[in-house]
Amino acid sequence: MSDSDAGTTAWRVPPSRYLADRPVPYARPARPRSLYLTMRDGCRLAADIYLPQPAGREEQVYPTILILTPYYRRFALREGAAASSDPSPNAAKYRDFFVQRGYAVVVVDVRGTGASFGTRDSFRSPKERDDSREIADWIVAQPWSDGIIGSTGISYLGAASCFLASTGHPAVKAIAPLFAVWNTYVDHFYPGGVLLNQLAKSYDDIMVGLDHDRRDILARQPYFDNPDFVGPQPVDEDGDGALCRAAVREHLGNFHMPDFISEFRFTDDRLPYDPSFGAHSFSPCHYAGGFERDCAILSVSGWMDGAGFSNGAIARYLSLPKNRQHMLIGPWDHGARTNVSPWRGAVVPDFDVLAEVLRFFDHYLMGHETGLGEEAPIHYFCMHEERWHAASAWPPRTGTKTLTLAANERLQEAPSDAGTDLVAADFTAGTGSSTRHERLAAVNTTDYYGDWADHEAAMASYDSDPLPRTAEITGHPVVDIWLTANQPDAVLHVYLSEVESDGRIRYVTEGVLRALHRHTKEPPENQRWTWPFRDFSRADAEPLPSGEPARLRFALLPVSWRFQKGSRIRLSIAAADADHYVQLPHGRPPVLAIHRGGDIASTLQLPWHEGSQSSPSQEREMP
Repeated sequence: MSDSDAGTTAWRVPPSRYLADRPVPYARPARPRSLYLTMRDGCRLAADIYLPQPAGREEQVYPTILILTPYYRRFALREGAAASSDPSPNAAKYRDFFVQRGYAVVVVDVRGTGASFGTRDSFRSPKERDDSREIADWIVAQPWSDGIIGSTGISYLGAASCFLASTGHPAVKAIAPLFAVWNTYVDHFYPGGVLLNQLAKSYDDIMVGLDHDRRDILARQPYFDNPDFVGPQPVDEDGDGALCRAAVREHLGNFHMPDFISEFRFTDDRLPYDPSFGAHSFSPCHYAGGFERDCAILSVSGWMDGAGFSNGAIARYLSLPKNRQHMLIGPWDHGARTNVSPWRGAVVPDFDVLAEVLRFFDHYLMGHETGLGEEAPIHYFCMHEERWHAASAWPPRTGTKTLTLAANERLQEAPSDAGTDLVAADFTAGTGSSTRHERLAAVNTTDYYGDWADHEAAMASYDSDPLPRTAEITGHPVVDIWLTANQPDAVLHVYLSEVESDGRIRYVTEGVLRALHRHTKEPPENQRWTWPFRDFSRADAEPLPSGEPARLRFALLPVSWRFQKGSRIRLSIAAADADHYVQLPHGRPPVLAIHRGGDIASTLQLPWHEGSQSSPSQEREMP
């Protein structure tokens, strides 16, 4: 099956049709103009400017799409480089897509990266946020600017677009953060309050390769291993590259992610040398109050987008209710490099995300009649149904179904007798190397969870009866687990699977929580979760009581999935994932007694919609 929007009724005008009908009246320049922009503290940032080339030579003005990247705005190419070697692997898609359709595109190396001067003192430093406002000031002062700015990009670039919008610059009218976090702590590095054990190192390897111009390191990175790449491209005024080399020397002082991120085991931890700086400082959600009401937002993610990026898209959508918001979530991994549905027809997605971004920018930046206002604000893809849906609110379904953990490894609707099942942490067990986590570590994963049955077999599992009808879950499954542990801390990993009538086991989604963070609280305005919220602070952390039951209520990652008639729903529990998460407590593998039935019954609550496929009128719910 395909994730294409062709033939769907979820849109009145599908993105692919909008793109096909959209004129392409311009050419793009063979090369950009490139220069340094000087910031308030004297730091010089390298920028490339691509202007649409009209058929005539008359001067025109254009809205601008600003791309802020730490991954090189442009590589220098060795002499004799292959014609197919594009010097801008990170920004080329935006350059090629938007310039010919009438947008100026400005790509900037953020400070401490590429050909820009300065050092990086943080992941997504607040200094970069201040820089983005100054860059916007420079753009609107240019003779080719019409005074309107948008921003987009995948991952870091998408979060940078949020930083830009959060400055409240009056020219910023629309941003499209693609596969980007809202809360960096929990969406990215500490899902459930547990540090991912490989991500910081893999990120640091990439950034040392880029920032230090270590081509031997980049040769091992699949996104930057082109042998024609020979470091960052100097700006036009830097004819002999001396300025670029001086900038790279400054980058040797950049922070290192494994050291930096370990300063923030809890969200209220602060840098010992800067008590004002915490995990909030590099999270877009912290600056939510700076968004102007007239800045429109399109959030895009995928159901297999890391260990929390889909949460980021949903939380952003819910946390900025005064802004004009749109959201798109498909059957994709990080960056939509892969269609992750087990029923896909091809690995590469058929859906063109930038077609949706174009319509969004045409509407809010160019003021075109796009019909976007007649579309539902939310579109999502249901896997195993292999169908796009539209919705006017999140979550799109209001029904729920609660299943109780019962004896004999069962999930059932009826109350069960009291009992316990033991789950012993195995600090050598993991979930393999074809999971939702690898893409974030720059691993070119295309076959997701093909070996899931092997890993899941070592876990404690509970199965429902065969389903009498098909049923869709769209949103956050929530587990409510009561446990007693023989250690004062533990990590609970919970997985949801579909066991098909022929016995085939399909991974659906997962969730994780460190037991210290079990206490929930009301979410703040900038984190309007519709699932159980906790702030992951040291102040609210509490060890497990010795010999007493404790309650862990938390959400699994969101998903849209159709369980087939005759399938069973399976809930699996583990206390470690050595392949992706640090072990806790260190060197003390806990044994967990999972309580079921009685007054402290452990349950699974599913966002439930039962029955046949939606009719077209139900599929496109209007605001």
